[in-house]
Amino acid sequence: MTLNYYFNHIQGILCNVFDAYSSVLFLPYRKNQYYLASYFSMGDNITDDNIIEPGQGLIGWIIRNDQPILINNFDRESYCLGYYNKESESKIKAFMGCPLQNGEGALALDSNKAYSFSPKDQKILHQFVQLLENLHYDFSQISYNEQEKNYYVFLHLIRTLRQKQPRWPKFLDKFLQSLSEYTNFAYCFFAARDKNGTGYFLDGWNRSIFSNSEEHNQYFDINSGLIGWVFKNNSMVSTADQISGNPGIPVFEQKSKQPDFQSVICLPLIVNMRTRGVLVLADTENKNISHELQNFLYLVNDYLALFLENLYLKNKLRKQS
Repeated sequence: MTLNYYFNHIQGILCNVFDAYSSVLFLPYRKNQYYLASYFSMGDNITDDNIIEPGQGLIGWIIRNDQPILINNFDRESYCLGYYNKESESKIKAFMGCPLQNGEGALALDSNKAYSFSPKDQKILHQFVQLLENLHYDFSQISYNEQEKNYYVFLHLIRTLRQKQPRWPKFLDKFLQSLSEYTNFAYCFFAARDKNGTGYFLDGWNRSIFSNSEEHNQYFDINSGLIGWVFKNNSMVSTADQISGNPGIPVFEQKSKQPDFQSVICLPLIVNMRTRGVLVLADTENKNISHELQNFLYLVNDYLALFLENLYLKNKLRKQS
């Protein structure tokens, strides 16, 4: 069973124990953002896509101040829950919430009856917070161990792939397909610098990026898009710390009819002290770009650069012989 299953089950227990109308749990989403990870409600007025920031509504107040809160006679002019619309919120009379440790979110209950909660109830709610924190930690450790195992399997895969596919085009094709599967990013592609150094082109991709297949063979201006930025600055760039709801990250130049990418990682491939290519992982959905994923991609990128370095040396030796 999944972590979300246990979260939802505990939320239902909370509503029954405290005779609450709704129970909500907010967890970190991106930098300075928290999402509705789990909830149980006697109604259907809570939307699944709630995103809040510290200080926004009562949930945001709890997270920003790292303090519990108890309100038994709700003043609509002074408070805002942040996860209901105004019409639904007007029925709520009482609210109680506790922060998770280290700013990791908040657990809260509300009721359509005034004076529903007591200080003793809040102490019990804090015990439920500790239970949820322990569950989250245990599942995170299991997920992390599984992720580490998958990363190790992939590194072993590309090592054997290099032996099976010594030629660059076939190696790159298999490499990008596998990288997409192991990282769960829909798009994985590789951009290479042109001979003049004024532009770049797509050398390989795991799936079509543009609706018109001919666009995959065009040359792009090196002064545009995230890929161009990486070529010029020799540094990785990602949307890990960006705010969600972007209209679309311009990976290529603006005029290109590219997908509305919401999550992007671009890594420079440095050969002979210069960025010769850029490895790109992208998705139209918001993806969790963890430090573990970024460290893994650094290793993968280094291996790819080593492969290209060896090909460069082989070609140079072949020309001299």
